This record gives sequence, structure tokens and C-alpha cells, in this order.
Amino acid sequence: MATKKSKRAREQVVVYLDARDRTLLEQMAGKTGLARTELFRRGLRRLALETLAEHRPGSSLGYLIATAADDDFPADVAARHDYYLYGGGYRRRRPRKRARPR
Repeated sequence: MATKKSKRAREQVVVYLDARDRTLLEQMAGKTGLARTELFRRGLRRLALETLAEHRPGSSLGYLIATAADDDFPADVAARHDYYLYGGGYRRRRPRKRARPR
């Protein structure tokens, strides 16, 4: 006789917590309204993103700073960006005429 395979996609894991971690878990469950198991899943996923990611958040900024030293832009490009982008900066607009007071 063939046995049916379980359709259960998840695997049970046992976690032992000390009193401090158990209290923290209960506080988080109460505050978020999430199941304790969901809190563990989210925590695991967050830790995996931080640990297993190829690039850390903000690493692209470090790359930009490192490559800016080798560019051929003038030294004052940050301060005078309008001049370099628009050929002299923005043109000044004429001031609006105010309505006459009554």
C-alpha cells in the first residue's frame, strides 16, 4: 500500500530561548500582532539580507566617492554645478508685479 506524502511545505524547528529572549519575543508578538513563528522568519530573512548580500547598503556611495578622485571635473563642480550644467546658471526672472493695495 502506498503512503501519502505530506503536503506540508514547512519544516518544524525547535528553538531554546532563555528568559530574556522569551520576554523579548512575547513583547514583539504583542506589539506587532504577528505570530512568534513569523517573527523568527522575518528575523532570519533580515539577518540573511545583511549577512549574505553582495553589497552593503550605502556601498554605492563609497564607490562614487572613490571614483570621483579620478575624474576630470573642475574642483569646484559641486559648488558651481549650475554654471557647469547650464552654462552660467539660471537666468533671473523678473520680479512679479504686486497687486495694488486697495
